[in-house]
Amino acid sequence: MKITFCVLSLIFSTLCFAQKEFQPKGSVAIETVDGDLDGDKIPEKVIVYNLKDGGELGNVREIQILKKVNGKWTVLEKSKNAILESSAGGMMGDPYQSTTIKNGILIIEHYGGSSWKWGNTDKYRFQNGHFELIGYSSSSGRPGDYLTDVDFNLSTGQLDYKQEVHNTAEYGKSKKETYIKKGVKITLQNRNQEKQRKIILPKTKETVYF
Repeated sequence: MKITFCVLSLIFSTLCFAQKEFQPKGSVAIETVDGDLDGDKIPEKVIVYNLKDGGELGNVREIQILKKVNGKWTVLEKSKNAILESSAGGMMGDPYQSTTIKNGILIIEHYGGSSWKWGNTDKYRFQNGHFELIGYSSSSGRPGDYLTDVDFNLSTGQLDYKQEVHNTAEYGKSKKETYIKKGVKITLQNRNQEKQRKIILPKTKETVYF
C-alpha cells in the first residue's frame, strides 16, 4: 500500500511540475486531457489555459500539448488561436465546451449564441510535424426558422452542406449541396484568424464560414 501511494504521489508531482513549468504567468488551467496524439503509444498531456490577457471578446485562451521525451516534458505545440476568447459566445458567454482525444485525434468544441444558436467542432491530427485541422463540423440556426449543418473533411476536401428550413415563408426552401474543396490547410497555430475564412458554394450560392 505504501509503495503504491509513493508511486502515485511521484506521478502526481511529475504532472504538476509539467504543468507549472510551462504555465503562462497569471493564467488558470481550465482543462487537462491525456492521450496519445502522435502514435507512439505514450500519452501526451493537453492543457487549456485561461490567460490574464484580454482580447476584444474576453480572456485569451492558450492550448499546450506536452510530450515526454527522455523522461522530460517538452512543448510539442501550443497556440492562442485554436480556442475562442472567454466572451465570444455572445449572450451565452463562454463558448468553450471541451477538449478531448479520441483515436489519436484532438477534438475541440465550442457553442454559443442566444435565440439563434451555433456550435462547432474542430478535429486535429498530428501530421507533417504539427497539428493540422482535418475535420470541421458546425450547426447553427433557430428552432422554427431554420437549421444549417456543415461537415467539412479537409483531408478529402468534401464539404457537405444542409439547411433545413421550417419558416419557408421568410427563408425559402431547404437546401442541400456537396462540394469538393481541396488544398485548404489550417493548423492549430493559424486556426481562428481576424478575417474569417469562407467558401461560397457554387450551386446554392450559400456562404460557409469556418
